[in-house]
Amino acid sequence: MTATTSPGTSLTRRQLLKGASALGVGSLALGHVPAWASPWGQTAAYPQGIERGPEISLAVRRESGAVAGRDARPITINGTSPGPLLRLREGDDAVLRVTNLMQAPTSIHWHGLILPPEMDGVPGVSFAGIAPGETFSYRFPVRQNGTYWYHSHSGLQEQLGHAGPLIIDAAEPEPFHYDREHVLLLTDWSFEEPSTIFRHLKTAEGYYNYQQRTVADLIADVRRQGLGDTAAERAMWARMRMSSRDIADVTGSTYTYLMNGQSPEQNWTALFKPGETQRLRVINGSAMTYFDVRIPGLTMTVVAADGQPVQPVPVEEFRIGIAETYDVLVTPETNTAYTLFAESMDRSGYARGTLAPRLGMTAPLPERRRIVDRGMEAMGGHGGMDMSQSEMPGMEHSGMAGADTATDHAGMGHANDAAMAEPAAATSGMAAASMSGVDHGSMAQHGMAHEAGAGARMAAQVHDDASHGAMAAGTMASSAGHQPPGTAVAGSRLDHPGIGLDPETRRVLVYRDLKARHPWPDRRPPGRELELHLTGNMERYMWSFDGKKFSEVDGPIHFEKDERLRLILVNDTMMEHPIHLHGMWMELENGAGELIPRKHTLNVKPGERVSALITADAEGSWAFHCHLLYHMDAGMFRVVNVA
Repeated sequence: MTATTSPGTSLTRRQLLKGASALGVGSLALGHVPAWASPWGQTAAYPQGIERGPEISLAVRRESGAVAGRDARPITINGTSPGPLLRLREGDDAVLRVTNLMQAPTSIHWHGLILPPEMDGVPGVSFAGIAPGETFSYRFPVRQNGTYWYHSHSGLQEQLGHAGPLIIDAAEPEPFHYDREHVLLLTDWSFEEPSTIFRHLKTAEGYYNYQQRTVADLIADVRRQGLGDTAAERAMWARMRMSSRDIADVTGSTYTYLMNGQSPEQNWTALFKPGETQRLRVINGSAMTYFDVRIPGLTMTVVAADGQPVQPVPVEEFRIGIAETYDVLVTPETNTAYTLFAESMDRSGYARGTLAPRLGMTAPLPERRRIVDRGMEAMGGHGGMDMSQSEMPGMEHSGMAGADTATDHAGMGHANDAAMAEPAAATSGMAAASMSGVDHGSMAQHGMAHEAGAGARMAAQVHDDASHGAMAAGTMASSAGHQPPGTAVAGSRLDHPGIGLDPETRRVLVYRDLKARHPWPDRRPPGRELELHLTGNMERYMWSFDGKKFSEVDGPIHFEKDERLRLILVNDTMMEHPIHLHGMWMELENGAGELIPRKHTLNVKPGERVSALITADAEGSWAFHCHLLYHMDAGMFRVVNVA
């Protein structure tokens, strides 16, 4: 049995089942495979479950089956969870017909695709959603190529497996060679209902954190840095009611981490021949999990980020934020197996697969790393956070003091607790939103020192409420021309991969490494700057931009049609945020000059300040949000109107 040798060929279903049966894993014995089982099965990149364009029909259901060997009720697409691999071709006109066979509304957003706004798939922003029993036809020209993915934008349905990979084959030869390719879709599955997870997050800070500091940790700190320094550090954390171990909101205490729908024990396997170059298309389709990806014994060469080609970067490990994609090339030379290892950022678990020359082979797991404490230096990275002067929790910005609703994003037609028995979806609440009254306020600029912790609790001391209120509806900064395009803004930490990764021990990808293959067409300098702060309150589990949840903002952010602007994102929290802009590229200013990379999702580390150039060439209304699913539903969501 052989794996795919070109992007256009695949194994038959019978070949897949025969090979899986020989492995003796899971329940993949011939004739006993659930109709919705993972489209990649156990053995190769392209078994059953591929849907090829330009016209594709998809049926969305919620049905019973097994995930990681246990009974579950995932959302399936054409009988599979995660959904089938969709394959389009650049230059085609795609028609994707989606039929909703659930009892609740649904939707599909084509993540990273440049398309008409009414085809973007965000209920209440670009369309009304897909009602039960209805079919919606997405029609759009395919104007790009690369590795992308698709997922529901209705309620918390992503958490139930409503996602899948989307590959667009290039119309022209790509700038790198490979012999075969494999898709690695990383997801986090919970046997708890998403509404239950969200309720726990709203009710108890650190509910899923089973890795808090212990007495043994305290003793180790005293030995390392002395009693005085340890006591001072612990007292500082205590005053802020924060934990240095709050790395992720939802952890391996409830999550099972999957690779192509398979648990670590099921050990999904991709085949290779020694000496062949393999293209691995890695997609983080999880709801809440950052993964650190490595293949012990192999060097990975990064050749694309978020579907866009970049100059080759050899690395031993890379961190992939929620919704990001990376394409890497590897060339195994020996007749041995290698572990595909994707460890959660908080070290509470991992997804695992195997790259092998034949079925049945395995490789040892790398030694697990311990959770790393957040350092106090992460709080002051951008200069806007003065922790020593912050008030204690309870002095939140007035914009954060709204009602503790079950889900702020429900105002846009997304799920509430009662509806999550079948995950709810969109109404047209957002359609009634005001299209004026832009909020461009910068909390740090207006005298507010932020204390953020436990994944992002913020306490703000408002020195001048009146002046802040006047500035909240104010104008853009006028310094856009002072920073040459392509240079990194002060406060960016683009040379550091993030917490828990040490560039001294192995070669780790950082944003500074990414350089486009060629300069992008629009070389104009930005005409203005827009600065937005990422804000939150962990104790009440509310997340926002500039201190305001989505339900509290006056209207959308306004971009002038065809303008060139600089977007500055300032993270005033103690948590990473993957920020996604629909409909347009963000060109990350990482110091690469005219070769700055295009991305659809930007990871912003705690205390960090990053900038991106945007050409507002997509007229219409577009979603702009944190891609941590529960953060988005709790309020870290805005609409950008290009007009």
